[in-house]
Order: sequence, then C-alpha cells, then structure tokens
Amino acid sequence: MKHMAEAKQKYEDIPIPEELSKRVMMEVEKAQIRYGEKRKKQRWRVFMKTGMMAAAVAVAMFTAGVNTSEVFARELQNVPVLGTIARIFTFRSYDSETEDIKISVDVPSIEMISGELSGLEDSVNEEIHMFCQQYADAAIERAKEYRQAFLDTGGTEEEWEAHHIAIKVWYEVKSQTDRYLSLAVMGSENWSSAYRETKFYNFDQEAGRWITLEDILGEDYARIAEQSVRQQIKQREIEEGMEYWADEWKGIGEDTGFYMNAAGNPVIVLEQYEIAPGSAGEPEFEIVIP
Repeated sequence: MKHMAEAKQKYEDIPIPEELSKRVMMEVEKAQIRYGEKRKKQRWRVFMKTGMMAAAVAVAMFTAGVNTSEVFARELQNVPVLGTIARIFTFRSYDSETEDIKISVDVPSIEMISGELSGLEDSVNEEIHMFCQQYADAAIERAKEYRQAFLDTGGTEEEWEAHHIAIKVWYEVKSQTDRYLSLAVMGSENWSSAYRETKFYNFDQEAGRWITLEDILGEDYARIAEQSVRQQIKQREIEEGMEYWADEWKGIGEDTGFYMNAAGNPVIVLEQYEIAPGSAGEPEFEIVIP
C-alpha cells in the first residue's frame, strides 16, 4: 500500500493556517480516524439490516425536527415521471446555521407510481432518510469539536468565522430513462476532503426491482467489471499521465458503488484514494455492455 501511504502523507503535509496549533490538528486527525473506522462499518448491508422499528423512529424524529424548527422548510419538488413506474421528489429541504456552521440538507424520496409496486420503496426511503440524518448529525458534531479545539488553543471567534464551515447533504438523479432510475445521495464537509460519502440506489423499471452489479453483469460481475476498469486505467495513464494503483487495488465487491447511465451501462464509482491519488477524486469507469 505504498502509494496510498505516500498520498496520505502528502495530504497530511499540506501547509496548515498559522492559527491552527498542533493540538487542533491532533483533534482533527483523531476525528478523521474515528470517522474512517465508522465508515467501514456503515455500508449498504448495515443500513439494510437495520430494524424497521429503529428506522421508523429515526424518520419520525427527523420529521419532528423539521416540523418544529423555524429554520426548516418543506419543499416538494416533483421531477419528470420515469415511464409509469417511479419518480423522485424532495421529501425535506432545509438550511440552517449554528455557531457559524452552515448546514444545507435536501432529503429525497422515491415514489412508485404503479399500484402493483406499492410499498417497494419503503425500505429504501427509510435507509435514505436515516443516512441523511445520521450524516448531518455526525458532521455537526465533528464541526463543533473542531470549533471548540480551535478556540481552546487560542483562536478567536472572528478567525473561526473566516473558516466558513459548511455541511451539505444532497442528491442527484444520475439517470432517468424508460428502463433505469439511478439516484446518488451524498454528504460532504468543506473543511476536509476526508469527510465525504456517497450512496447509490438503482432501480430497474422493467423488472420492477432494485438491482445490483450482479443483476446487470451476471454471476461473474466482479471479474468482468474489474477487467474493464484495469483496461481503462492503462489508457488513462497514457492520456492523463497519472499513476493509478492497479497492483494495490482490492477489486470489485458487493459494496462497490455504481449507477446506470443514459446509455444503459453501469458506471463504477471508486472511493477517493482507493485506486489513485486524492487529486483524482472518486474515479468513474463505465462498463460497456455488449
């Protein structure tokens, strides 16, 4: 894992503003470690295995918070109906600011138009709502810890305000064709690129069900997708001049993120530092279906 270690070291060596003392940075590093450990445990299967009662309670608490605070506002925004099966709308939308920490959250929901599929979206919506709530709550706590450490080590309120800390939770419809619906739900914090998470949800409208890479590429999906990614890496290294870490990459797994594009092909989305330096962001690789 030499390349990943070197990339992380370069990231840690980025010059830090003078007002941040060693103690502040220690707290930030501790928070990043805690977040990294937690992120590994909170994958798709963890959310999907969460009890229905816990999910209902979480959604109820989130809804109550929205309805009882003046800074929250409900925004129902329909997008074009996808065929006759499903559509996406903004379930909750709000902007808030506390202790000079700006928060922007857009929570999506999926609605099945067809009566035959009624209820199919329930578990996914519960997971989406929980993800948005949990990410926003955790991000706020991280920012508050950062703020307190900053002030405790000599920083002033005026200097803190200049940081313009912002937390954002939002979504994007990656494709909306007659065949597929692909949704990405994301969370990020502007003060550290280490805090970013994306979850993808893919629905096959013809089959009337949520799909995985195996559903699209077959039982041998991992080998097919990995082979395509490695071929594309070689081409990108020539065209971009960027070194990818193909030899250290662990390959495709059940938790690998993907979405369906307008052409009907799956697009693999790898995490930052998973296969390339941080400057590459989250590399995407289209797997062309013959």
